[in-house]
Amino acid sequence: MKKIIYLIAVFYSVVVQAQQNPCACCSKDHTAFDFWIGTWNVTNPDGTNAGKNVITKIEDNCVLRENWTSAKGNYTGTSYNFYNAQTNQWEQIWIDNKGGNLHLKGQRVGNQMILQSDELQNKEGDTYVNRVTWTLNDDGSVRQHWETSNNQKKWITVFDGLYVKEKN
Repeated sequence: MKKIIYLIAVFYSVVVQAQQNPCACCSKDHTAFDFWIGTWNVTNPDGTNAGKNVITKIEDNCVLRENWTSAKGNYTGTSYNFYNAQTNQWEQIWIDNKGGNLHLKGQRVGNQMILQSDELQNKEGDTYVNRVTWTLNDDGSVRQHWETSNNQKKWITVFDGLYVKEKN
């Protein structure tokens, strides 16, 4: 009987907290990456079509979900992006149709969201990190610049895409 009373008390506490805070993920920190929400046409630096990306908010505004499709359609991926209030940073977990995955962490700085991986190891045993920077441009477009480095001094571009929102 004590267990049932305890469970009822816990349930009641959760319900009361939910009613008092109807939007748990509406803080300034939780909305720092909202500039990326939209349906985007993405181009390479030379202007060729790179693909399409659809970014939506899910889970009561707590998660940004990315759905990427390359221009040729043979490469797709999804990421889940969220503000981790326990660590005071943003995180992205990316999974693609080729078995790849990436876990990034970081912060918004000015008009940029800058996320970086922990140190990883390639097939040869060399270490490297990934850094992805999303920059909100004055015209509303977003530049996504993905770089990799083995010493965090010299960076090599992996992807450089310009996001322009689809016109309705």
